[in-house]
Amino acid sequence: MSGYVKSRIVAIDEVGQRLDHWFNKHFPAIRHGQISKLLRTGQVRVDGKRVKINCRLILGQTIRVPPLCNNLIYKNNFIKSYQQDTKTGNKLIKSILYRDKEIIVINKPAGLAVQGGSGLTKHVDGALDSLRFEASERPRLVHRLDKHTSGVLILARQQSSARRLINAFRAKSAVKIYLALVIGEPKPAIGQINLPIAKVANKVSEKMMVDYENGKHALTRYSTLEKLSCHITLVALFPVTGRTHQLRVHMAGIGTPILGDSKYGGVKAFLKGQLVSKNMHLHACAIRIPSYSGDDLEVTAPLRDHMIKSFRFFGVKPERYELPFRFFDHIS
Repeated sequence: MSGYVKSRIVAIDEVGQRLDHWFNKHFPAIRHGQISKLLRTGQVRVDGKRVKINCRLILGQTIRVPPLCNNLIYKNNFIKSYQQDTKTGNKLIKSILYRDKEIIVINKPAGLAVQGGSGLTKHVDGALDSLRFEASERPRLVHRLDKHTSGVLILARQQSSARRLINAFRAKSAVKIYLALVIGEPKPAIGQINLPIAKVANKVSEKMMVDYENGKHALTRYSTLEKLSCHITLVALFPVTGRTHQLRVHMAGIGTPILGDSKYGGVKAFLKGQLVSKNMHLHACAIRIPSYSGDDLEVTAPLRDHMIKSFRFFGVKPERYELPFRFFDHIS
């Protein structure tokens, strides 16, 4: 088996997953029997220890991923050699917002997945070797954005910084702010959405739903910024919890789906006869995290092209929202 060993840090939205389910999601080419063998032979370990295939993952744990997994992807029912995606890597280099010895912050474009899966050949994780720079280690993902969500994404440059950042997200000392264009008008204009979320049963593709009986606690704060034409509203969103697709489910749940979000808004998420991008209009515009120096670090991500065009279509000047933390301070 050629290649090299990688270490993956268990992120917030992976807590409680079975180890085999984690592998099925990230490395769908690897069969269940292969995973069992890798575990029996100690090639896959969690925090350096041998574990069983049904092990439940804990936040911040390190999963040892052997070369067999790293050199295979799944596409069109064939196993193919995995090649480092330097083309995507070069795009990510151009999207860097901030870099120091501990972290790299990028402005992820909409349409680019953060991690691989069945049928996905281009994703952030597949291009991270291009972002090593002078470091000996490959950057690590510590949180995620949906494929169709643009904006701030933090990469840890060391295992120690990855653990520190994951703990910051867990302790809610990391604050994220999103801008979204939604269909309709949230009422009240400033408030919070407290709707439990669970995964839809028997679905091949990942989809969540509001589930009062089995759902996990999910809380989102929001603030209306501007009421626009065509029954569109610009809102700032603040996820207090970090559930999968939380903002999308919550906005659809109160009757104001995010513009372009077909998965949760259906046909109601689009404007008929209007020359507006069909992409989803959700952008992670800023993040505040504690830095290793002890001070808070704030990084703001400029809007990506499709959002800028839509802002201008509705008569909104993007530069009005270059200091997004004033929205958070208003309702926190």
